[in-house]
Amino acid sequence: MLDENIENKPAEEVENTSTSENLKEEKVIKNEESESALDESPEEITEEKEAELPVKSKEKPDSKKEEIPAVNYTELKLEELVVALQKLLKRDQLHLIKNDVEQIKTNFNLKFGGLLQEKKKAFLADGGNEIDFQYHNPLKSQYNDLLFEYKIKREKYYKQQKEEQQENLTKRLTLIEDVKTLIDTAEPSSMYKQFRELQVKWQAIGKIPHANYNDVWRTYHHHVERFYDLLHLNNDFRDLDFKHNLDEKLKLVERAEALTIEPDINKAFKELQILHRLWKEDIGPVAKEHREDVWGKFSAATKIIHNKRHDFQKNLESKYEDNVALKEAVIAKILNLVGEEKITSHAIWQQKIKELEGMRQQFFKIGKVPRAKNEEIWDAFKKATANFNRVKNAFYKDVKKVQQTNLDKKRKLVEKATSLKESTDWDVTTPIMKQIQAEWKSIGHVPRKYSDSIWKSFKDACNYYFDKLHNVQDEANKDQIEIFNKKKNMLDGLKSQAETNDALSLDLIASYVDDWKILGEVPYNMRHIESKFNKFVDRLYDKLDLGKNEVAMLRFKNLISNYLAQKNYRKVDDEQLYIRKKIDEINKEIQQLENNISFISSATDDNPLLKNVRNTIDKHTDSLVIWKEKLGYLNKLDY
Repeated sequence: MLDENIENKPAEEVENTSTSENLKEEKVIKNEESESALDESPEEITEEKEAELPVKSKEKPDSKKEEIPAVNYTELKLEELVVALQKLLKRDQLHLIKNDVEQIKTNFNLKFGGLLQEKKKAFLADGGNEIDFQYHNPLKSQYNDLLFEYKIKREKYYKQQKEEQQENLTKRLTLIEDVKTLIDTAEPSSMYKQFRELQVKWQAIGKIPHANYNDVWRTYHHHVERFYDLLHLNNDFRDLDFKHNLDEKLKLVERAEALTIEPDINKAFKELQILHRLWKEDIGPVAKEHREDVWGKFSAATKIIHNKRHDFQKNLESKYEDNVALKEAVIAKILNLVGEEKITSHAIWQQKIKELEGMRQQFFKIGKVPRAKNEEIWDAFKKATANFNRVKNAFYKDVKKVQQTNLDKKRKLVEKATSLKESTDWDVTTPIMKQIQAEWKSIGHVPRKYSDSIWKSFKDACNYYFDKLHNVQDEANKDQIEIFNKKKNMLDGLKSQAETNDALSLDLIASYVDDWKILGEVPYNMRHIESKFNKFVDRLYDKLDLGKNEVAMLRFKNLISNYLAQKNYRKVDDEQLYIRKKIDEINKEIQQLENNISFISSATDDNPLLKNVRNTIDKHTDSLVIWKEKLGYLNKLDY
């Protein structure tokens, strides 16, 4: 219950120290706006919150303050947030910009964090390793400098406040001595006027150190009471003072009652604190017959405001309880991000890191939890994220080892490519250089800081060699294109001659083939001209009066001769392999047919089935002759 005789009690018997803000929760929700409500019981008015109030105690609740325009910082860009912080730092009363600075910090950190994630994603997409990621932004440096400036100015501001409070303490102690002197040397005709002058001076003095507040207050009121004891000898002066004090306290009652309908609970509570300070510090006692009534009205309004505020606090606490389950669910998701399954893919880890960042943002946006649960939730969150980072870092530590191994392999390839780049043995060196390039592609990532330099060294060596090769090939291609044009013209001419030449012979055809070979090779992509010439020669053989096997051998020799002219020895080897396989197949077929005849040995010679089998054997035997002749021709070749 409120003390009905509070008029003559020292301040600390009315006011108790409030508990501190939920500091732990501020660690979790770093940038959330801290609530201004205190945690006192309905009967308590706190002294510590006076630190947020104007320095001069004479200030009335409706006095004008330096107004800071309301800004929606969530809509500002990074550059605009920095500019807004610069403007705030130009103000004198730093204690008034605290909330704005906190909002700027919240929004800057969120937006810069998003930008950082984008840069990191692009870095990783280019093949970078997360461990090597770095990003510098001039805006961030400017922002950090402004925050440092804010910290220095704030420290200077509070140091100045401390010095001023110490000066105020000296002034109040001096004034108390003046009151004591007035009591001891008072003249009845002037003492009240002098006392009122001292009261005005007392009210004009600002705050004093909190540690000295009780003793100074008690001492001052003790001597005020002594003065009133002396003053009662003159009832006119005493009644006049009581009436003035009653009028002033009724004004405070009226103001307190108006605050009971103020929709902003925190605003009403702050103004109520100012009213209580004015009540006990600026206004003296009233006549005894009015004390209970006027204090009852003031305390009734105070109780209404406290009850509304406690209901507000109760709703907040209920919401905080709901936040416990929400945050625990997020923590469980973070723990499940890595789970028991081992993650061995860089791409999957990047996805997991992105998911973790989303969960962290979700955790911070949920809001506060009850103080009793705050430390437990915060520790669980830290352990979950630490576990994720431990597993992730172990993966990238192994990746770094693999990348170092890859670096060593690529350095060896660079050395090999560099040693071969001056070679002019194109047939030998070109396949080796192509193999080196294939090996390079098969090797994974290297550490980011070496990636560009080692790739440049390798690319320069390969380009140097292949540029030389292409220059040589371009020169060779010029000659080969000319050969192609000559062969094309020659083929057209041969076709015309063959149509009008009746004296076609093997020697004439052979001369055509020799002339064709003398011209030389054509470019690879123009070799279709060779196929056209071979078909032309085959048609000429068909016009000769030659046996089937003889024509077949001529065609075969022409084909092999064409392969040899193009230095396509693999085709020659393939032909030889094919012929051997064909001979084996025919021999097996003949053997099978002869075996079948043994089953029908009793049949007569004119048996249709027997005749058919023998005819087939004869055909295979004739075919075998030409295949063996082709194989014999290939065996004699020296290529």
